[in-house]
Amino acid sequence: MTSIIRAAAFAAVLCIAARAPGDDEFRPPAVPLVTHDPYFSIWSCSNLLSDAATRHWTGKSHAIGCLVRIDGRAYRAMGAEPADLAVLPQTDLEVLPTRTIYHFQTAELHLDLTFLTPALPHDLDVLSRPLTYLVWQAASADGKQHEVAIYFDAAAEIVVDAPEQQVTWAREKIKGLRALRIGSKFQPVLDRSGDDRRIDWGYLYVAAPDDTPGAGVVAEGTAARKQFVEKGALPTADDPRQPRAADDQSPAIAFLLDMKRVGPEPVQRHLLLAYDDLYSIEYFRRPLRAYWRRGGAEAADLLWAAQRDYPALSRRCAAFDEDLVADLQRCGGENYVRLCSLAYRQCLAGNKLVAAADGRPLLFPKENFSNGCIATVDVIYPMDPMFLLLSPALTKASLDPIFDYAEGGRWRFAYAPHDLGTYPKANGQVYGGKEKTETDQMPVEESSNMLLLTAALAKIEGNADYAARHWPLLKRWAEYLKKKGFDPARQLCTDDFAGHLAHNVNLSAKAIEALGAYGLLCQMRGQNAEAATCHKLAVEWASQWQARAADGDHYRLAFDKPGTWSQKYNLVWDRILGLNLFPAEVLAREVAFYRHHQKRYGLPLDSRADYTKLDWTVWSASLADSRADFDALIAPLAKFLNHTPNRVPMTDWYKVRTAKKRGFQARSVVGGLFIRMLCDEALWRKWAYEKDDKVAR
Repeated sequence: MTSIIRAAAFAAVLCIAARAPGDDEFRPPAVPLVTHDPYFSIWSCSNLLSDAATRHWTGKSHAIGCLVRIDGRAYRAMGAEPADLAVLPQTDLEVLPTRTIYHFQTAELHLDLTFLTPALPHDLDVLSRPLTYLVWQAASADGKQHEVAIYFDAAAEIVVDAPEQQVTWAREKIKGLRALRIGSKFQPVLDRSGDDRRIDWGYLYVAAPDDTPGAGVVAEGTAARKQFVEKGALPTADDPRQPRAADDQSPAIAFLLDMKRVGPEPVQRHLLLAYDDLYSIEYFRRPLRAYWRRGGAEAADLLWAAQRDYPALSRRCAAFDEDLVADLQRCGGENYVRLCSLAYRQCLAGNKLVAAADGRPLLFPKENFSNGCIATVDVIYPMDPMFLLLSPALTKASLDPIFDYAEGGRWRFAYAPHDLGTYPKANGQVYGGKEKTETDQMPVEESSNMLLLTAALAKIEGNADYAARHWPLLKRWAEYLKKKGFDPARQLCTDDFAGHLAHNVNLSAKAIEALGAYGLLCQMRGQNAEAATCHKLAVEWASQWQARAADGDHYRLAFDKPGTWSQKYNLVWDRILGLNLFPAEVLAREVAFYRHHQKRYGLPLDSRADYTKLDWTVWSASLADSRADFDALIAPLAKFLNHTPNRVPMTDWYKVRTAKKRGFQARSVVGGLFIRMLCDEALWRKWAYEKDDKVAR
């Protein structure tokens, strides 16, 4: 079972071997299956889809399963149960931005199983739908006719935080669909916040088109699978014993899809898997609904529209994947394709898109397995390159909550806040000194982040209209940097796991770039005198920075620490924004140093430890002028994903000698891997203004 690039698909498609990979193959540590938000997020954490139960990103079991009958003989295709059943041979796996495709093969049958998540960045109505299509396509492999049937189930554990919580279920009447739903009995909507949690409110839906031969039922999972294996059927009635605990004989929604007789012409069946959370985010004590619900839509409307749109969305997603993968290939090569294709849905699944009271889209990231914070500025900063490239509307949606908070009167400091609370409650900062003191704040970090992202948005949109709406705040933060930014006092930065540091050279570089970015915004607004003043100061600081940070063939970790070094990933904005504050040889010197100091699985973050950050390494690699230098710094990252023993959704913090996770997983910061694309003006101009944009700017 070797990984192949399918000529019939498209250039540089991402194929992953089902066995242990060689260096020319790719094995994701976890494969995205159903990936929508921090609660509705299901992954396969094994080489074969049939090796183990599927999991929530936290590692808890969120089991969805699939069995296949071919001419009366049953096989297991997804999940670990029944353990004694023969496994349908898996031959290939493709992970694309909006689709995961598993390929299976027996002597009699070709079968593909596609998880299609229509995460189209220029269509927020569709993007915000918490719905994945599961699509099976079968064709005869030997030219003969074969009787084929598909079994799928989704366990009740998907709708609870803890398995002892009780669940209930029901049938739904939806035009054109057979639908079943399951949810927790008590529905504690937005009742709790925290990091290692699963949702226990709202309802999971599974639906099939009315004209699909087959049936659906809510039944004890083991019994439903046994009946399908032995008789090719399901229990004839829903299990009447409810409510009951999710782990009490494991109730599940089960569907049988009959493909009838399958010959050489492909036969296709699909299911709709959706989760309606009713309310998604608490925003300053006000519950907000998901963006798709802003006009009063209910779950029935979601499922009906999804079924109506399925043919068109299938075509649009295939075209989007092909186009984006081709550009990733041209920009950064095959390893870059692999990294970004895997990062795309993970980034989106680390966020929730909701509608504000006035209808604006608001995007809230969660710090998965970090501290559970919501709308963290130094998570938005590394995440937003993907949105700057693909959807400026989503960039605004991520920044708006921060501006709302800082402009609302509660935030009294002269610098930008760190966060808005603990997911899913965005009621005010909980990190460090919170709203009360300056203890453990990130003043230079967060102020610079907001200025840089706002300037990048203005450059991409070709105007500073968004910045103008928040000008008093941006001016205040820029004034703070003028006083405190060049030589930062002892404080935390986004890499807070490394502890406090004074005279941080990389943080100083960020402040210099942010001051230059503010000057760019002033220029775009016609404030030429202030623009000239800011640019002059930023140039002077850049010159002083070079003199004070120089340490032979590189630049230091801290101004007062000779013999140290760090990744200067923040310098990437000099290229993206066209600020030209630092001479090209500064970036070239750093890149040359990085190439000589990277380890087997990547470049250490700095000289203090043997760990790195995946996102920052791609930013540092993007300082490179030459493709050869970029490729050399990216190759170990792909090797890390192949070899890490931690089978979890991509971590961004790991050890460069062993590929072991140091912390974090499934975080949205991997959107930052797209930053190389922002260094190519032709590419970002193309993507930021795709003609099918559905969102008014």
